[in-house]
Amino acid sequence: MRLAPHLHRLGNDLVACYLIDTPEGITLIDAGLPGHWHDLERELHSLGKSVDDIRGLVLTHGDSDHIGFAERLRSKHGVPVFVHAADADRARTGDKPKTAVGPMRVGPTLKFFGYSLRKNGLRARYIGEVTEVHDGDVLDLPGKPVIVGMPGHSPGSVAIHVPLADAVFVGDALTTRHVLTGRTGPQPAPFTDDPAEALASLDRIAPLAASWVLPGHGAPWRTAPAKVSDAVRKG
Repeated sequence: MRLAPHLHRLGNDLVACYLIDTPEGITLIDAGLPGHWHDLERELHSLGKSVDDIRGLVLTHGDSDHIGFAERLRSKHGVPVFVHAADADRARTGDKPKTAVGPMRVGPTLKFFGYSLRKNGLRARYIGEVTEVHDGDVLDLPGKPVIVGMPGHSPGSVAIHVPLADAVFVGDALTTRHVLTGRTGPQPAPFTDDPAEALASLDRIAPLAASWVLPGHGAPWRTAPAKVSDAVRKG
């Protein structure tokens, strides 16, 4: 789905990942669930592009619902996968601490897990090889993604600022649709390692210039990054 020039979303408000289209090629942000591969193929076809046009995949963090088709893309098509060094082991092995589930409602929870099953969420393949990145890195990929460290949801959670797309991709640093309660609007994401640290990290995107703040779960959010921290705290 096209959101704006250069900017496309794959998936939906339950689980989303993103595509940056430029004349130099394509950068992907997150890889959703394994079944989102077919969404990727459809979106590429609509653009007159193919997997061969993808130059890199950048992960906001290493959780299984963000790495879905990453290993397929890497092992079969040679596309490099970038992840913060502090989440490299999580992306390679699935090593994730248990976290408090928090509030949940039966209907939304079943909808989320049902969608995950339909998209082969239980068949996630961890990533054989990753390229580690760090806070402040500017990647040599289409759109020149900038890595902004946002620890909390996981140690290596990051935001990815792509000025060309006028967007900041925040992964699970926040959500605009709680997958376990169905509640919409900006709010902390569930399954977060350190909720207090995650809230504090929201201040790190405040200086960035963008019109889109794009989470891994929930509707795209048209807002200035400077407004995010207060909105999530109030939410």
